[in-house]
Amino acid sequence: MQPVVGIPQKLPAPPDGLYGKLMAHAAGLPGDELFAQMIAGQVAGLGALPPGLGLSNTEFSALLARHYPGIKLAVNFDESIADPRALERDDVLALLLESRAGKDTSEQWMAEIVTTACMDRNHLWQDLGLHSREYLSRLMTQNFPALAAKNMYDMKWKKFLYKQLCEREGINACRAPSCEYCADYLKCFGPED
Repeated sequence: MQPVVGIPQKLPAPPDGLYGKLMAHAAGLPGDELFAQMIAGQVAGLGALPPGLGLSNTEFSALLARHYPGIKLAVNFDESIADPRALERDDVLALLLESRAGKDTSEQWMAEIVTTACMDRNHLWQDLGLHSREYLSRLMTQNFPALAAKNMYDMKWKKFLYKQLCEREGINACRAPSCEYCADYLKCFGPED
């Protein structure tokens, strides 16, 4: 039986270490587990997120204080790096911000972090430093439910976000009139390794 799209199945137990320390101090808010995975992943050198997950020093400190009271992390921020993909970044961020659930202030941080990870080359869940794609589906459903609901055929998330941007601009990048007939179908909908 195939899992239902958008509903994460039983997820693997995460490792101890920094993740465990963060979760021991978790405030019980939406996103605690996801932020903890991303922070621990970044510190361990996994994913593509820069120190502070792409947030400013002030934003990252606020995230820690809100989600993990009592936890302090020494982070070396370099906010002086010019972003050559700033316009693209702004478009992705706007798409996510427009689709926020509106349930928690952390959705703003999540949108900024996901946008930062979209600028790298691997699968989005990998660039975020998450344990699996199921966690990314949970992140999208929890923080951007209207947008996540549009991904009815379980398209890979980064490709899906960029497809949404293309549709806004009236650009049809697929070689066929619909995805089902496109020669690149498996690149967009195949399994993520």
